[in-house]
Amino acid sequence: MNAMRRTSARTAHSISSRIASAPTRRTVLAGAAASASALALAACSSGSSGSGDGDDSGSDAVPSFDPDAKTTITFMHAMASGDQKTALEKIVSDFGKDHPNVTIELQDQPDYGTLQTKTKAQVGAGSAPTIAQAYGNWASEYADSKVIVPLDAYAKANEDYADFAEAVKKDMQLTDGKIWMWPFNKSVVVVYRNAEMVKEEPKTWDDFAKVSKDVSKDGVVALSIDPGSAKGPAGGTALYEILAESMGSTVFADDGTPQFSEDGCVKALEYLVDLKDAGALAIASGYPGQEALGAEKGAFDVSSVASFPFNEQAVGGKFEMGVSALPEGPSGAANQLAGTNIVLFADASDQERAAAWEFMQFITTPEQQASWAAATGYLPVSSASLEQDAMKKVVEERPWITDAVKQLDTARALPPVTSVTEASGLLSVALQDALQGKAKPADALADAQKKAEALG
Repeated sequence: MNAMRRTSARTAHSISSRIASAPTRRTVLAGAAASASALALAACSSGSSGSGDGDDSGSDAVPSFDPDAKTTITFMHAMASGDQKTALEKIVSDFGKDHPNVTIELQDQPDYGTLQTKTKAQVGAGSAPTIAQAYGNWASEYADSKVIVPLDAYAKANEDYADFAEAVKKDMQLTDGKIWMWPFNKSVVVVYRNAEMVKEEPKTWDDFAKVSKDVSKDGVVALSIDPGSAKGPAGGTALYEILAESMGSTVFADDGTPQFSEDGCVKALEYLVDLKDAGALAIASGYPGQEALGAEKGAFDVSSVASFPFNEQAVGGKFEMGVSALPEGPSGAANQLAGTNIVLFADASDQERAAAWEFMQFITTPEQQASWAAATGYLPVSSASLEQDAMKKVVEERPWITDAVKQLDTARALPPVTSVTEASGLLSVALQDALQGKAKPADALADAQKKAEALG
């Protein structure tokens, strides 16, 4: 949910990246653009020969793969720069060694907003990619339009699926309980700190507040966040969502119903406002937590595990950077699962689906997940990858990774419901209003709740 995304590489490591956009951190599916895209998808699906309806007729069975057939599949993605691009290209190269007759064409997109737009455009034009990265709310729209293939039978046939982390398994499903996505880049949130300014990691959010107030002096503001706006909720909103859960309330119910006025949600915003009033919290746009930490003007940055190389670069060896798990609230620990999955489009032929499935399975083997995680900072989707040499080396250097992987069992992603995106924008406005003193926390959240309910 976080501070960080100037390029596609940055887009992928925000703590709010589960609903990303360009140039902001989450895509808002709103107004005429969303309606038009939905119509385009529906029009395409009506003439599709694919089996994206998830019926029980057997049409969703895993097709047989012919290793001797020359096959090309296309993969539309936003891992288009930096270590992510290099790591993905290595996966494709490694796959090709065992599948010489399968060609993987990578269709690079510069950011998630462009990825979503291009994917919808190609689907609407009847030229969908074979597979593509997608967030849950995108997949929900694709599934409703019957342009992607349900993957329950596929998952059942995969030998690694049983070892996937519990939150990862849940994130593969839509609200109908069916599996529509296969995991790819996953992350949770950690606390980065100036370990010379803050010697001990805060264990509770009360401890975090006390330390933040104590160190906020002489030009230092402990934590800087970007709540985002109606057009693009950012890392500050994701941090707030985590705080609310640790204080007893989830911002959205599992079906996407907004719950902004619940007690824990109000307490979480009051907590942030208290930090702001004490001079221990600043709001800005961009990547303020990372930038302030690196400039020694901030004590903390609360962001994704995938932020590590960016924060390390910002710090530049000027001081020791500590990394630790999120503090606990009155209701215990809470965290947020972020990152995309992969969807398989229904227009693909049986052989293309089979080849794509071979590749999708290859990506989530413990060996490839270890290599991917070591290269990019994302987390492997199962703890089995920790036994691989590539991850053993990473864990030696960053022991906190082991705990982060464990949190993949309990972290909570936002519900894969399209309306959640726009409602999150309303929530960001509420945060801005309360933190800027324009409204009391309870009033700001009540107004956001009323508007979110009107979305339907």
